[in-house]
Amino acid sequence: MRKIAASLLLLLSTTIAFAQNASSTATQTINLNLANAISIEFVATNNNTGAQINLAFNTVNDYANGVESADVTLRVRSNKKFEVRTKSSTEYFSYSGTTSPAPQMKVKNVLKMKVTNNGTGGNIDNGYGSYKSIDTDCEDILDNCSNGGNQTFSVKYQATPGFSFPAGTYTTDIIYTVVQE
Repeated sequence: MRKIAASLLLLLSTTIAFAQNASSTATQTINLNLANAISIEFVATNNNTGAQINLAFNTVNDYANGVESADVTLRVRSNKKFEVRTKSSTEYFSYSGTTSPAPQMKVKNVLKMKVTNNGTGGNIDNGYGSYKSIDTDCEDILDNCSNGGNQTFSVKYQATPGFSFPAGTYTTDIIYTVVQE
């Protein structure tokens, strides 16, 4: 019995001496395939179509001095530096009213815009820190803007049609374009 106990003890100690912890590893590579991404939207509507702006001319002073809109805020999201451009969609306002033939009101002679708040980290360009006419030619209003997910800026519009045009509704679309640098 002693021989069996000694043999069992010897076998047990040999097994313990040569025992190792079992382990294994696996490796996986993760690639993030990022593309250049950019978007612009109106903060009030959370999409790329802004709310309609109505500038009402009710008094002689409105016609003489012009009417100004409230601030309109836009948000840009871009993973690269960018610039913002603007233009009118048409050379002339479209007219809805009773006068025939329709009056021809040039957008650049009546409608102006200025940047009132710039949270993009960029520069206000081409004189848009003050009211400047909007034309059908695309023009930079902000440049060298910083990349980020919440780059905002605000604009105001001012219209001064004078006394040469009859009553009615005059309409144009203002187009904002963002381009990565």
